[in-house]
Amino acid sequence: MSIPQTYEGRKPRRSPSGLAATALFIRRTLHHMRNNGFGLAVEAVLSPIVMLLIFTFLFSGAIAGSVSGYIQYLLPGILVLTVVPMTVYSGTTLCTDIARGVYHRFRTMPFWQPAALFGSVIADGLRYLAAVLTVLTMGFALGFRPGGGIGGAVLAGIYVLFFAYSVSWVFSLIGNVAKQPETVSGTSMMLVYPLLFASNVLVDTSTMPRWLQVAVDMNPISAAVALTRGLFHGTADAADLAAGIGVGLLLIMVFVPLTIYVYLKRQVR
Repeated sequence: MSIPQTYEGRKPRRSPSGLAATALFIRRTLHHMRNNGFGLAVEAVLSPIVMLLIFTFLFSGAIAGSVSGYIQYLLPGILVLTVVPMTVYSGTTLCTDIARGVYHRFRTMPFWQPAALFGSVIADGLRYLAAVLTVLTMGFALGFRPGGGIGGAVLAGIYVLFFAYSVSWVFSLIGNVAKQPETVSGTSMMLVYPLLFASNVLVDTSTMPRWLQVAVDMNPISAAVALTRGLFHGTADAADLAAGIGVGLLLIMVFVPLTIYVYLKRQVR
């Protein structure tokens, strides 16, 4: 008779490191994106193209007199205008998984719990990258030529990705506390779109009344757009760098620890 195999004396399976767990959740999020390829194509490719075409041909005659003239000013702003609203997916995805009880199962697993947050947020960078490449490709077709050359365009694209990453933590926090994904989406509309349209995305703030110009210049979106525009055209100065990068770092320093704290507190309830 064979002797039943026992587990006495065997070493317990080691828990994955924080980096390995984060990589696992990145793959998980990318897998969901692949399964929703049509949705990704619409939000990261079709929507940016439509947005760029609408604003280019709607305002070019009134503001710059020509498409080729206005696209030089507009495209950096459109990059931010299309990418920032996409950051809401970090919050809705998290809220959906919590509402469905997915993260309740994660609580029993021996891994670094914030990996679920970092993996999802990092993987969402694929959406932002696709939107950036789409806008740039369409912009070049319409006549956009960055004064800072290819190097300036690359730096501007990297900065937009960094800024989107920092904003995504705001919605990750909202996704932690909201009970339904629809709440996250509704909150995003109230927060993001007033900031986007009350900014320098579409028009130069120097054309505004003084009181409005001051308010718009204090808008964090305006700081991000100003730096993006300066990097594209090689005109960014120390003030632009300090304001644009500072806004992103401030969002990260405030919302990353706060999101992790709320998430871990939820874990032990």
